[in-house]
Amino acid sequence: MIPKTFQEVIDLGDGRSITLETGKLAKQAHGSVVVSMGKAKLLCTLVSNYEASPVDFLPLTVDYREKFAAAGRFPGGFFKREARPSNEEILVMRLVDRVLRPLFPKDYHAETQVMIQLMSHDEEVMPDALAGLAASAAIQLSDVPFESPISEVRVARIDGEFIINPSRTQLANADIDLMVGASEDSVAMVEGEMKECSEEEMTEAIKIAHEAIKIQCQAQRKLAEAVGKKETRSYEPEQEDTALEDKIMQLAYQKCYDIAKQGTSKTERGEAFSKIKEEITSTYTEEELTEIGGLINKYLNAAQKKAVRDVVLKEGIRLDGRKTTEIRPIWCEVDYLPSAHGSGVFTRGETQALATVTLGTSREVNVVDSPTFQGEENFYLHYNFPPFSTGEARPLRGTSRREVGHGNLAQRALQTMIPEECPYTVRVVSEILESNGSSSMATVCAGTLALMDAGVQLKKPVSGIAMGLISDGNDFAVLSDILGDEDHLGDMDFKVTGTADGITACQMDIKIKGLSYEILIQALKQARDGRLHILEQLTNTIATPNENVKAHAPKIITRVIPGEFIGAMIGPGGKHIQELQKETSTEIVINEVDEKGVVEILGTDQEGIDAVLKRIDALTFKPEKGSVYEVKVIKVLDFGAVVEYLDAPGNEVLLHISELAWERTNNVTDVVNLGDVLDVKYFGVDPKTRKEKVSRKALLPRTKREEKPRKED
Repeated sequence: MIPKTFQEVIDLGDGRSITLETGKLAKQAHGSVVVSMGKAKLLCTLVSNYEASPVDFLPLTVDYREKFAAAGRFPGGFFKREARPSNEEILVMRLVDRVLRPLFPKDYHAETQVMIQLMSHDEEVMPDALAGLAASAAIQLSDVPFESPISEVRVARIDGEFIINPSRTQLANADIDLMVGASEDSVAMVEGEMKECSEEEMTEAIKIAHEAIKIQCQAQRKLAEAVGKKETRSYEPEQEDTALEDKIMQLAYQKCYDIAKQGTSKTERGEAFSKIKEEITSTYTEEELTEIGGLINKYLNAAQKKAVRDVVLKEGIRLDGRKTTEIRPIWCEVDYLPSAHGSGVFTRGETQALATVTLGTSREVNVVDSPTFQGEENFYLHYNFPPFSTGEARPLRGTSRREVGHGNLAQRALQTMIPEECPYTVRVVSEILESNGSSSMATVCAGTLALMDAGVQLKKPVSGIAMGLISDGNDFAVLSDILGDEDHLGDMDFKVTGTADGITACQMDIKIKGLSYEILIQALKQARDGRLHILEQLTNTIATPNENVKAHAPKIITRVIPGEFIGAMIGPGGKHIQELQKETSTEIVINEVDEKGVVEILGTDQEGIDAVLKRIDALTFKPEKGSVYEVKVIKVLDFGAVVEYLDAPGNEVLLHISELAWERTNNVTDVVNLGDVLDVKYFGVDPKTRKEKVSRKALLPRTKREEKPRKED
């Protein structure tokens, strides 16, 4: 029997629509929905265990996968099966997780999985913009406790017009590209890149996206009502003890407040807070700690959080003693690593990033091969966050999702400032050596320094800053250049990067409901002031990019040759190009573009590069009819001399004995010998012999013939 299905259609207002459907697929999941737009279809399922996990947080897993079959493609490589997620899939997982997680009850600790998979791909639909909608719709169809429906949309400005969920083709021409996540009444997440837009323009884009999200949230409610909204499941709440909470607050609050006012370092502050906790826990017996130790720690953390926030709101003093708008001390250095092609150290307070730049050919591009997109990146950035940067010792388990996300943000911040004519593939690597807040923004700053040190001609330098917010509903404080603790204890983490002329990228997570646009605009303007201050520190260290790459860094020269010469350049089995690379100590890459060969020559020795250029000139040399060329005799034959063009070694032509001189020549060596250098005139291809013809005698004065006596009549 065909199952009964329910649908809800969302009209985007420009002839396109999104359809939510449930009742047909994955019915054993606690909630399932198929989201369709054009030919694209995403299946999202939600399953949440009925028993709580023995942890003090929500063990939520958001998984997003793009199936190769969705685009009619095979997975690459030898293992013909989808394996670990790509960077692009990880970024979508993070986008969805960041909006969903705060809306589950704080005391809901059941293992929960949201699984989203692209089952059918449409080239004109970008599925990442539908993932958040799919996740929320699946939750609304379940009995899992969740505050309110949310959705995520992409908003792009193309030719001055804002478009919701544009195609990849449209996005290529956008100067603003934002992903916005929100409920009906609150924006929760913003992430994207811009081409130096203003704070007001960015705010306008967020407002337009929020209006579209409101419609999508209403559609989820209608679908759930049509199906029959399930009663929210009951679950075992966290243990609470109001009397204990009040007691701990009385014991710890003022002491924490006094420490928060002292403006100490991260280490000193941490030791002081730990001492308070030890003093209070020591007043309890081992039996009491076994029974209520978890609650005591919970209430101690709550007292510390309230104290820190109150100090900021009441006295305008932050944990390290700064004012709300003050930036931590900064020092910078370039050319720190002598063997790197470019390097920069950026230190702000207790956060430090060391960035390196490596220059290469098109062979080193980052190849992106996913079901929905195939392309190449000639600029990419990798971010590493080792445990020693926070004074920890923990296992290394490969690149984390956080590292992928922070690296992507820094890459988007810098990539619009890489000039289009840059001939290199550029890789930036950021090593976080110390961390106490905003290491991704330190990466942007260190990356700018390293790129300029490497001689990459950045259009403009880029800086970044992380903003925070503390609000009690009435009063609020916007914090510039937040610490790690302020990120954890605050209500907002807003990272903004840009040049002196505008924003290039942003990432915002808001932890409270109903953040007003007035507060958002104030945060953006305060961020601009801080960003410009940091930018000044960067340009004081290195004002402009170095004019040339370093002596030990590879120089790259690009030449375009006719397609007919590609084979001769490479040689059988790559013999010619391999020998040339070995002889000249260069790296040579040839790509065929529009039936022409684009030759990239990479080397540190200019003589080697010049030798390759000379070989290319020789290979592609075509003499012009009527022109005179200097040649060298390389072989003597009975009927002429084989000569080589001096401007094009390897290009040979026969100088026939009849073209040596005007007078009769019996022996070639009477006129020229092996090794002689002379001038010849080029006459093109002789129509009789169909061979190229050159002449020496054409450049000599013609001898007069002796007049023969006439016969008498």
